Amino acid sequence: MSNSQDMGKNIFTIECKDIILREYRVEDLDELHNITWQPHFYEFLMDWNVSKEQREDWIKNYEIPDNKRFLNALSKDGDVGELRLRLGIISKDSGQFIGVCGTGMLDKVSPPNREIFFGISKDHRNKGFTTQAAKGLVKYLFDNTIVEELIAIAQIRNLPSNKVIQKCGFEFLNDIEIENRKYKYYKLRKN
Repeated sequence: MSNSQDMGKNIFTIECKDIILREYRVEDLDELHNITWQPHFYEFLMDWNVSKEQREDWIKNYEIPDNKRFLNALSKDGDVGELRLRLGIISKDSGQFIGVCGTGMLDKVSPPNREIFFGISKDHRNKGFTTQAAKGLVKYLFDNTIVEELIAIAQIRNLPSNKVIQKCGFEFLNDIEIENRKYKYYKLRKN
C-alpha cells in the first residue's frame, strides 16, 4: 500500500491491492450519485440519498474543499482536528468509481468520535474491496495523522459492514440507537 499525490493533478490517493482510494473529483458526480441511490446504500447509510442537484452542491462546495483542508492539515502536522476526508473507491481493473470510504466526526456519539465509513456499489460487493479500502484508510490515518483512536458503527442487521469492521480489528463495545435505528458500536486504538 502506498500513497501519492500526482503532481500534475495533485490528486491524493492511497493504493491498496485491487483498488485505489482517491479524493473526490467533480467528474465523480454521476457515479457517486448513482451508487448512493442503490437501495442497500441508503438503507444503511444515513443522509446519503439526496437529489443530484444537492449532491453536486455538496461535492463542489463542501466535500472537495473539505478534502483540501484535511490534506493541508495532514501536510502541516498531521493534526486533522475535526476535518473530514471523503475518498472514492476506484477499481484498478476498470478505473471505475465503485464506492466511498472516508473519515469524519460522528456527532451522534460522545467523543472521541472520529469514525471511518464506507459503502460500495451492489456490483462490487463480496469481493474484499471494502475491507481493503477500510484497512487502507485506517492504516493511513494511524501512520500519518495524530489520530489515536477510531470508531465505526454499522446497523445490527448490516452483516457485511459489521464483518468489514471486525476484519479491520475494531473491537465491539456495545449496541447503540441513533434516530430509531440500532447499531453496533466499535472502537480501534492505534497500537
